Amino acid sequence: MADFILAIDQGTTSTRAIVFDKKLNPKASGQKEFKQFYPASGWVEHDAEEIWKSVLFTVKAAIKKARIKASDLKSIGITNQRETTVIWERATGKPIHRAIVWQDRRTADHCKALKAKGLEAMVTQKTGLLLDPYFSGTKIAWLLDTVKGARAKAEKGELCFGTIDSFLIWRLTGGKIHATDATNACRSLLYNIHSGEWDNELLAALNVPRSILPEIKDCAADFGVTDQKLFGAAIPIGGVAGDQHAAAIGQACFEPGMMKSTYGTGCFAIMNTGDAPVTSQNRLLTTLAYQLDGKRTYALEGAIFIAGAAVQWLRDGIKVVKTAQETGALAKASDPMQQVYLVPAFVGLGAPYWNADARGALFGLTRGTTNKELARAALESVCYQTRDLLEAMKKDWNHPGQTVLRVDGGMTASDWTMQSLADILNAPVDRPKVLETTALGAAYLAGLQAGLLPPPQQFAKTWKRDKRFLPKMKAAERDAKYNGWKDAVRKLLA
Repeated sequence: MADFILAIDQGTTSTRAIVFDKKLNPKASGQKEFKQFYPASGWVEHDAEEIWKSVLFTVKAAIKKARIKASDLKSIGITNQRETTVIWERATGKPIHRAIVWQDRRTADHCKALKAKGLEAMVTQKTGLLLDPYFSGTKIAWLLDTVKGARAKAEKGELCFGTIDSFLIWRLTGGKIHATDATNACRSLLYNIHSGEWDNELLAALNVPRSILPEIKDCAADFGVTDQKLFGAAIPIGGVAGDQHAAAIGQACFEPGMMKSTYGTGCFAIMNTGDAPVTSQNRLLTTLAYQLDGKRTYALEGAIFIAGAAVQWLRDGIKVVKTAQETGALAKASDPMQQVYLVPAFVGLGAPYWNADARGALFGLTRGTTNKELARAALESVCYQTRDLLEAMKKDWNHPGQTVLRVDGGMTASDWTMQSLADILNAPVDRPKVLETTALGAAYLAGLQAGLLPPPQQFAKTWKRDKRFLPKMKAAERDAKYNGWKDAVRKLLA
């Protein structure tokens, strides 16, 4: 009997399931998009039931396409959109409200009120995070205070909180397991990154009862087995990590100083800082890279809320392109004498600015500006924002040697964008052979737990590069372009 691993990659706009063989070669996949809800300005929600159905659909599709049986699967790994918050009834498994998505800004006033009480220094010291609507903690409080009767039920132990991983584990195991992993827990504003536990002072500050919280486990651990009725076999769940942490694992960033950047809806850069947390002086996040065998490995993270979503906006919002794929060719054909800047603060600005109230703007428009210049501005905005993160990381943690950026995500398929990234960063950019690094990381964790795959340092030797992009731009041009970007952000924030 062949040994296969299944990775469930539950993202912000779609769910994917990929079957890997025991050498981590992808064999078959299923994918399904689901609806985005925008009930008010800055609010973003998902239907958790629809997400659950998309998981069942894609898992069954992947198993069928791979021409295997569910019993051929040795282990399941789950990776998920982080911070997206679900609360459900313990008795029925039914969500009490639509899931509040990580992009959602409805708790901005709550965050401001907590800051006004002088709590941000304590929160940052314990969690490595900032008081921002991005994280789960204030979303939980909003749900408990807004949904009728929710807080009373929570106090009685009748409700469960989870990020999407926890909700899926609960559903997959038939309600037997309420658990999460350390990487998802560390994005909640409730987890102490030094002790590795839920923190009573944080729970009190955000008014969240401990009874609703999941058990915290390693990224590779026993998360129970699937209910046999779902797929025809009871399959162990052996690996869980938030999407950005799974991507860092899939990119084999196991040594301090290694850095990966994922370009999906947003852009998330993670730099491994080893076994000690580095406190950021430049408004980056101190977070976990992963936790294995009870040992926490830390990272600095910069989060950009809008990356690929800027291209989606060009396509779906203002309809200046028909497909995302054509933006690279348009950018290449654009007028080099025009310097148009898009600051894509559609849901505020993330690191290192952390301004929840900022909104997007275009600068440098002329009568000659066409869809070509707009496509270039959207793609370059991702490069400039990545440089913002890299500059901040270098100030926080002066690691010897040149940083090489390992990249993944949908936007990395564009050679034009990756070359521009290398040019703006003045650093090499490595694109791997396997672009599905998030799913790959989840599959590796599941395979590690099942005893199919080697420890991290050995696994790292299997990482293969597809292409390296080296900087070609002259320093004067690079500096002029980046200074123009900083000026555009200054104007926006003013």
